[in-house]
Amino acid sequence: MGLHLYLLRHGETTFSQTGGYCGMLDPELTPAGQQMAAEFAQAYRELPWTAIFCSPMRRAVATAKPLAEAVGLPIELRDGLREAHYGAWEGQTPDWVKEHYLEDYIRWMTDPAWNAPTGGGETAVQVANRAMPVIAEIEATYPDGNVLVVSHKATLRIILCSLLGIDLGRYRDRINVLVASVSVVRFTQYGPLLERMGDRSHLNPELRALPGT
Repeated sequence: MGLHLYLLRHGETTFSQTGGYCGMLDPELTPAGQQMAAEFAQAYRELPWTAIFCSPMRRAVATAKPLAEAVGLPIELRDGLREAHYGAWEGQTPDWVKEHYLEDYIRWMTDPAWNAPTGGGETAVQVANRAMPVIAEIEATYPDGNVLVVSHKATLRIILCSLLGIDLGRYRDRINVLVASVSVVRFTQYGPLLERMGDRSHLNPELRALPGT
């Protein structure tokens, strides 16, 4: 069978509605975000799950919880799955950042692999260096089965780029994961194989139609 990694982005928050930078901030899910988590659990509860790994941030845990309760598995929290730190940009919009930190913003947009947001933010390389050991742990511990990983937009895109051999500096240009979308990677003898990308078919049409990044 091999390992199947299900990479799920958390449900909607107020920041995913507005597009503001939300890394270390820890908002709750909106009511729609809670419904997204419930619908994922309903759609996937019959899959034979082996383990559930999750960012310790509230929006991720709340997304993982309905499935964990439905299938009777514990949620394994890993700091490496946290969202990227946006430093002084936390809670702000891209327009605000461009107004106050234009040069830093241009450098970050040009190559986020090696350029970080102002004031202690993380580069994509730094995110990969803490997230990929979690993926390696999963691969070593569970060579077979279905494992859910619940994380965040930037972190999941960086994980996918790392697995698929895509330049980390292009993670925003090559990969998109909307709220409550799931991507599936199967580990084969030739390495990671992307089987599904950004799937939201488990959501009802009203939830899929909601604006959000």
